Amino acid sequence: MSSTAHDHPATIMVIDDHPLLRRGVRQLLEIEDDLTLIFDTGSPKEGIEQAVALDPDMLLLDLNMPDMNGLEALKQLRDGGYAGRIIMYTVSDQEDDVVDALRGGADGYLLKDMEPEDMVHQLRQAAKGRMAISENLTALLAEALRNQRSVPSKPSIDALTLREKEILRELAAGMSNKLVARKLDITEGTVKVHVKHLLKKLHLRSRVEAAVWAVQEGLDK
Repeated sequence: MSSTAHDHPATIMVIDDHPLLRRGVRQLLEIEDDLTLIFDTGSPKEGIEQAVALDPDMLLLDLNMPDMNGLEALKQLRDGGYAGRIIMYTVSDQEDDVVDALRGGADGYLLKDMEPEDMVHQLRQAAKGRMAISENLTALLAEALRNQRSVPSKPSIDALTLREKEILRELAAGMSNKLVARKLDITEGTVKVHVKHLLKKLHLRSRVEAAVWAVQEGLDK
């Protein structure tokens, strides 16, 4: 019997210095069967330790905290070996913040003023291995990429191999390396190597940039 539901709920952790916000997220997730909050803290230091120890499927990380900013926490999480999905959760829709977070290894960027049901939808997307980005940030990200492209040679899809094009198309659909590997029947390590090569050829610095560029070029069709 095949079932689309997970055998177990996706586990989530929150690092945010606002107790009221953490309580709000906890209450929001209490009524969902497929998403479970396993730990929340206002301390980035404690959060990083617990993320590595508990290894939740995903982590909601505040960008602006007094003790340590979210970008530094993001770096420490990745350096510490946390490989789950990290979603920045913030009030800032500043272009630099969004781009820096995604280049730093974040898998998503959600704004705190979003509707609760949109938030749950985005977390479900992230649990499936897809990118979670607030709707109104996608256009901003595309614009940021256009503005930052001072590379003399415009990226060209023609520079890519057939396999790299296939992988780029899956990235444009928001797929994680794991899902791409499963779909194309290759190892996750092979996908990583291909992603590295295609980013270099396209003069892009992150998989999220590649996804946005591919959507702009109409490759997600």
